[in-house]
Formats: sequence, C-alpha cells, structure tokens
Amino acid sequence: VQLQASGGGLVQAGGSLRLSCAASGNVFSINTVGWYRQAPGKERDLVASITTGGNTNYADFVKGRFTISRDNAKNWYLQMNSLKPEDTAVYYCHADIRRHLFAASVAFWGQGTLVTVSS
Repeated sequence: VQLQASGGGLVQAGGSLRLSCAASGNVFSINTVGWYRQAPGKERDLVASITTGGNTNYADFVKGRFTISRDNAKNWYLQMNSLKPEDTAVYYCHADIRRHLFAASVAFWGQGTLVTVSS
C-alpha cells in the first residue's frame, strides 16, 4: 500500500491550496483518513481527519479555514483557505487501511508535501 500526497507549494498569506492524497496497492477498505503537519523543529500534529461516515475532526488552529473531504474511492483532500505563515509545514496524509477482509487496520503515511506560506 502506498499513499501519494500532492498539491503543496508556495502561496502568499491569505491564499489557498488544495492537497490531495491517493491510496494505491492492496487495499480492501480505508477507514479514517487524515492530514498531519510538521513544522521544522516541532512535533507532527493532527490537522484534520474524516471517518468513513463523514464525521470530521479539526485542530483548533485550522477550524473555519481548512476543510477535509474524501471520495468513494481511495482519495481524500484538504482544502486550505486563508493560509497564514504559521501554516508553513510538511503535510502528511494518513490512513487506517485493511488490506484484506480478515486483516487488522494498519496505519499508513504518505511521503509528505511541503506547504510554504509567505508573509
């Protein structure tokens, strides 16, 4: 199983970016998916997550600005609006995946995509 994150880049403060993550490989089902971020010298923090039922959870520092969504296939997204310089970080997608019917759910990570917000 591989997760491929894309959509990062350089944007001015107040701008928007949309991150995408696609899962590929031996995937039976995808449970909760999400996005984390890690700024230089800091720990990796949860940004947002969404369950198979569509229940979402957001970190306080992105509420009202970021929106997580997913489709019925193997893709999920993070729409980031009103970006701030403090949002600068490497963003990682995450998913809990079962590889076959009788397998336990296992956490997978994407490779990370860099988001840089200039002031």
